[in-house]
Amino acid sequence: MPKVSVIVPVYNVEKYIEKCLDSLVNQTLKDIELIIVNDGSTDSSEQIILKYKDKNSNIMYLTKENGGLSDARNFGIPYATGDYIAFLDSDDYVELSLYEKLYNKAIETNADMVECDFYWEYSETKMIHDRNARYKDKSDMYANARVVAWNKLYKREVLLNSGVQFPKGLRYEDLEFFYKILPKLRKIELIEEPLIHYVQRNNSITYTQNEKTRDIFTILDNIIDYYKTNNLYDEYKKELEYMYTRILFASSFRRMTKIADKSIKKECLKETIEKVYNTFPDWKKNKILRTSKGLKNFYLRSINKFTYKIYCHIF
Repeated sequence: MPKVSVIVPVYNVEKYIEKCLDSLVNQTLKDIELIIVNDGSTDSSEQIILKYKDKNSNIMYLTKENGGLSDARNFGIPYATGDYIAFLDSDDYVELSLYEKLYNKAIETNADMVECDFYWEYSETKMIHDRNARYKDKSDMYANARVVAWNKLYKREVLLNSGVQFPKGLRYEDLEFFYKILPKLRKIELIEEPLIHYVQRNNSITYTQNEKTRDIFTILDNIIDYYKTNNLYDEYKKELEYMYTRILFASSFRRMTKIADKSIKKECLKETIEKVYNTFPDWKKNKILRTSKGLKNFYLRSINKFTYKIYCHIF
C-alpha cells in the first residue's frame, strides 16, 4: 500500500502537463501513487501521459468522458489506495519534497489533514508567497481557511468515511468540499513553506466571470443544508454565518463586478445582498466579525443595504 495517492484530473493541458508530471514522478517520497484521470481531453494530453506511464510504474492512468474537474476528482477517489490522498490540478506543479514533507508531518502528528503554503505564479520571475498564520483553533480555520483542495493531504480513511465529494457541474467546488469535510477533521496541521506553484492563466475559469459566477449561491446553500441535515448547524452557526457573509460580500462581490453582461451583473449583485439578509438577518452581530481586526473586516462592518448599493456603482 502506497503512503500517498495523488489524483490529477487532466483536460486539454498539453502545454502544462509535462511540467506537472515531471514534478510528480521525481518526488523525494518514493512510495507514492499517481492517479491521472483524463477527463475526455481532445488535445495531445493523452500521448504525453502515456509517455510518462511507460517509464513510471507508479502511474495509474484512467480515462472517462468529459464531466468537469469535480467529476474527474470524484472518479479517481475510489482507485486511491494510499494512506493519504492529495489532489493536484494538471496545470500546476510542485516542489519535489512536497509529499514527503506533508506525509511526514501527518505521521508525526497523527493529523487528519496537513496543508502547506504555496506560490501564486504569474510568470517564472513573478511569484507571490501565499502565507497563512497558524490557525488558533478550528473556529479560526472556519473563518480564515484557504479552501483550495490542492495544497492539502487528507487521511484516506477520514475522507472515505465522510462520504464527501466534489459537487459536479459547479464552480467553487473546493469551497463546498472543504467546508463539508472540515467538521470530520480532528487534527489539522500546517507547513509554513511554499511547496506548490499555482500557475495563473488569463484564460482559466478563475478569470472568466459570467452566468456561472452565480454558482456560488448554490455552493453556499449546499453547505448550509449539509450542516443542518447532519445536525452540525447549531454548533458552527457563527462560523458559517461569518464565512457566508465574507465570501458573498468580499471575494464573490469582486468577481461579480467583472461580469461583462450588465443585466446578469445587476441580478447577481442584487441576489447577493438578498441572500445574506435572508439567510442570516442578524449577520451584523456576528461575534467573529465584531471582534476581528483587519481591513477586510472593517470593510464588512461598513456594509449595509445602502452602502452596498454605493459599492456596486463604484465597482
